[in-house]
Amino acid sequence: MNKSPDGKPNKYDALVVLVVLALAAALGARVWFAPKSPAAELVVSVGNTECERIPFDDTEREYTNNGYTVHLAVTPDGAWVDHADCPTQDCVRTGVISRPGQSIVCLPARIVIAVEGAEESGWDAIAG
Repeated sequence: MNKSPDGKPNKYDALVVLVVLALAAALGARVWFAPKSPAAELVVSVGNTECERIPFDDTEREYTNNGYTVHLAVTPDGAWVDHADCPTQDCVRTGVISRPGQSIVCLPARIVIAVEGAEESGWDAIAG
């Protein structure tokens, strides 16, 4: 008759855990540090109308709609909303965007700032 295993972890269990963690870190780093498209630009829509396309240069812009003002800051590394006078501040809390497919939306002002590029990578940070 065979004995049941004792259930204690051994050196092979630790090795499996380390390999899984290393693979997860490598895949996460590849997604997180994926280079942005060289042709990426910001597309700003106010209301339902595209009003401006902005390259990723050092610049600042201000947009007003529905009585709200949104201040956009742009650098070669990304773009973000510095401040806005909308009540929820979701656009400010969105943070920096830099890769195609990312966007900042201010619903009260009806302003959308999206990154568009010729080459979108096939990687998606959402799995499931």
